[in-house]
Amino acid sequence: MTGTGNTIRLTVAQAIVRYLMNQFIEIGGVETRICGGGFGIFGHGNVPCLGEALYPVQDEMPLYRGQNEQSMGFAAAAYAKYHLRRRFMFCTASAGPGTANLLTAAALAHANRLPMLMLCGDTFLTRLPDPVLQQLEHFNSPALGLNDAFKAVSRYWDRITHPAQVIQTLPAALATMLDPADCGPAFLALPQDVQGWAFDYPAAFFEKRVHRIRRQSPDAAEIADAAAALKAAERPVIIAGGGVQYSGAVAELTRFAEDHGIPVIETIAGRANLLATHPLNIGPVGVTGSDSANAVAARADVVLAVGTRLQDFTTGSWTAFAREARMIGLNVGRHDANKHLSLPVVGDAKLGLDALNGALAGYRAPQDWTRYAQTERETWDAYVAANVAHGNRPNSYAQAIGVVNALCDPRDRVVTAAGGLPAEVTANWRTLDIGTVDVEFGFSCMGYEIAGGWGARIAQSEVEPERDTIVFVGDGSYLLMNSDIYSSVLTQKKLIMLVLDNGGFAVINKLQNNTGNESFNNLIADCPTVPEPFAVDFEAHARSMGADAVTVAHPGELAEAFKRAKTSDKTTVICMQVDPYEGWTTEGHAWWEVGTPQVSDNEKVREKHAEIEAERVKQRQGV
Repeated sequence: MTGTGNTIRLTVAQAIVRYLMNQFIEIGGVETRICGGGFGIFGHGNVPCLGEALYPVQDEMPLYRGQNEQSMGFAAAAYAKYHLRRRFMFCTASAGPGTANLLTAAALAHANRLPMLMLCGDTFLTRLPDPVLQQLEHFNSPALGLNDAFKAVSRYWDRITHPAQVIQTLPAALATMLDPADCGPAFLALPQDVQGWAFDYPAAFFEKRVHRIRRQSPDAAEIADAAAALKAAERPVIIAGGGVQYSGAVAELTRFAEDHGIPVIETIAGRANLLATHPLNIGPVGVTGSDSANAVAARADVVLAVGTRLQDFTTGSWTAFAREARMIGLNVGRHDANKHLSLPVVGDAKLGLDALNGALAGYRAPQDWTRYAQTERETWDAYVAANVAHGNRPNSYAQAIGVVNALCDPRDRVVTAAGGLPAEVTANWRTLDIGTVDVEFGFSCMGYEIAGGWGARIAQSEVEPERDTIVFVGDGSYLLMNSDIYSSVLTQKKLIMLVLDNGGFAVINKLQNNTGNESFNNLIADCPTVPEPFAVDFEAHARSMGADAVTVAHPGELAEAFKRAKTSDKTTVICMQVDPYEGWTTEGHAWWEVGTPQVSDNEKVREKHAEIEAERVKQRQGV
């Protein structure tokens, strides 16, 4: 590496790595490197140049070798979520199928507004050797390739076509990943030849820089409008979303609710904003929510939505709230703050709640309203206690959740995604500490569970290594993506995994039945192409990847196995069969819009269609 006094000659790959090495963020007065390292699978599209650049810094910027590019992306997303979007990991994949495998993970990060940097190989810029191995040829557009598919699932996308471009592109990508409103994945396409091209970069470009997450103050007029609406409210409620945690606004949310006696209901992403025992925590809201939160939502006249994008599972496809209820959207993102003609308060949740608190001085919600909400929560708590109890009834997700909830440390992190477990964890988990629940339901992505657990554990080990990461996963997601059991064992990032086997895709089978259809192609036993169904030996499979594993017959045995796993320093997989039909949480649901056939030869389908459509009268029509 040469250069003049004010320049340094580096390849594109070396410049990218050196730049990332010198970007820091201030968190609680401590400066930490923003990029915690990376996940990488090398191939011909990234190993000669990017691999060469990463090798010398492996001790300072660890590179975790993934088993699958998609799972690497899931792990990176979980890492960023643990660090509240203040730190990220990069993922590097080779040109072709390696990069293509990241597409689903990029979509997950985009839907969940999580930072992740993708450094992916591309075809040669010169085109001299075209067509090359794994190249997709578009005859009328030679510049179009696989990497262009990521434009739909990236917040920032660029193709490096000249070394000097890095000087503009890297700061722009980083600014996007750190922006509280536009946060999401950044994708850089790196042509194989350009990666190795050298350039005399300004030395100043690589000087240490300390970043801070921007806090946007809300507009005074918007605060005044929101305060006026709340002062007139007789039945106000707060929806607390994941943005509360990303803003670090849990204390402000708690103080605001307590100062004004306003009930708080939580989204799936905001599931751990308040402890379960807080008197104003009325429970999770929406399709997979609680009777208590949904009862309060249905009667509320003013709804303050803080840090939530108001996804359909939160709003019950916009039937969970009274049609005449007034919405206030406090959100750093303009797009989210204005949904459903909300009174927008565009700004940081922490600053916005403080400003609203001052503007509402002296206001308290009517006492009978607050007490009504608390009584509903007491009733819901009694239901959950009975629902998670185990005894003379079939094994269920809820029972397994109850066992773990009773035995885990308050700071243990719980990870799940997709299938029936997000609903069951959301409804039945009693939050023991703030920010300890990761239910990936922004993209509801099967396969996130184990990979996300690995990424979360990597992040957790940087901050609180004495705690555990606990993964709830169904047999369907396990079979889709399980290779990071091996990753966790290899890297000594202990996980405790509960594999709850219901014989297939049982929650979709439940939806199939609930819409009048017969069981078909979801449970293994109902697949017409399966002559002789059999159960997978998940214990043996997990052991083959180096984990400790045990199969238990019922929740009592699960409790003993979980206690042993807590004392172990090794990844443990606990397997238990659960009933695919019995034991589902039957209460707490709101209406959810799904497409059903308007005509059918099946009478049950016709009846269910009419039943579902009858509930549409509650749906807010965008106002």
